[in-house]
Amino acid sequence: MKTIGMIGGMSWESTLSYYQQLNQAIKREKGGLHSAKVNLVSVDFAEIERLQHQGDWSALAKLMQQAAGSVQASGADFLLIATNTMHKVAAEVEQVIDIPLLHIGDATAQALLADGIHKVGLLGTRFTMEQDFYKQRLQLQGLDVLIPDSQGREGIHRIIYEELCQGQIKDRSRQYYVAQINQLKQLGAEAIILGCTEIGLLLKQADSDLPLYDTTVIHVQAAVAESLRA
Repeated sequence: MKTIGMIGGMSWESTLSYYQQLNQAIKREKGGLHSAKVNLVSVDFAEIERLQHQGDWSALAKLMQQAAGSVQASGADFLLIATNTMHKVAAEVEQVIDIPLLHIGDATAQALLADGIHKVGLLGTRFTMEQDFYKQRLQLQGLDVLIPDSQGREGIHRIIYEELCQGQIKDRSRQYYVAQINQLKQLGAEAIILGCTEIGLLLKQADSDLPLYDTTVIHVQAAVAESLRA
């Protein structure tokens, strides 16, 4: 079994979900007392959030490179960045490591296309929804990506940082997200990407009649498959 390397803490609430799901999946696959081999480097999210909103992606790239170097030095066989937004600096991270980076966007696109879905709504931080680093990666693999309007994007972003990243799960915020999903459905979305690893803490499939693709779940599934690959 390969050792999974992970950069977490963005936020620790979603990293907890990653760790739990990785171990549950390995136990399902291998049985008994088996658990995932995980080498985790967890960063201080307050520093990350400040630099994100200052737009200092160069400093963020250096932080992620340092964390990735520590993960590689620990003996991990491949790397997960346990957040969607920080994949903005994925290319910079790949420049300083020799182990593979398992990209959350690629895993998500593959899951959608395998299910025959081509037009998809994307929910996430404002950075993920508005910038090309994530949408373009999906589009290059054949997906048509829809995002909420500017007011919707602002509300979704605010809820992520002010509530979900602080462990606050509110019903009115769930209703807000469902309303955004319904608008994307009217625009022709066949499914919805929960493109922030915290959104799965708020929304479940029962909340929507469109298929929800939780990127945390998808990333974990891809990591487990890679860990068990000979």
